[in-house]
Amino acid sequence: MSKAPVSASTSKGAAKEFHGVDHSQELGHGNSPAAWTCVIVMLVGALICSIAFVIANTPIFIGGAVVMVIGLILGFVMRKAGYGVEGHKLKNTGH
Repeated sequence: MSKAPVSASTSKGAAKEFHGVDHSQELGHGNSPAAWTCVIVMLVGALICSIAFVIANTPIFIGGAVVMVIGLILGFVMRKAGYGVEGHKLKNTGH
């Protein structure tokens, strides 16, 4: 454990330091068809795994895990196809 004092600041009135993080940029939070598809398919896979775990069925559990991996791959492919955040298929061209 550290022997440093508990107080948060070391000097009163010290200027805030810049740690290389720019908080002025919007994050986007992954609101895209690719992200939503990935999450929904993976949730279905998790539901299948959960039900299989409760009924103690290993093949169905493995099938649910495969569905989760397919969801991850599907989200990646959709992002590369232009359906991710700021993807070229989502740009408003005025038509």
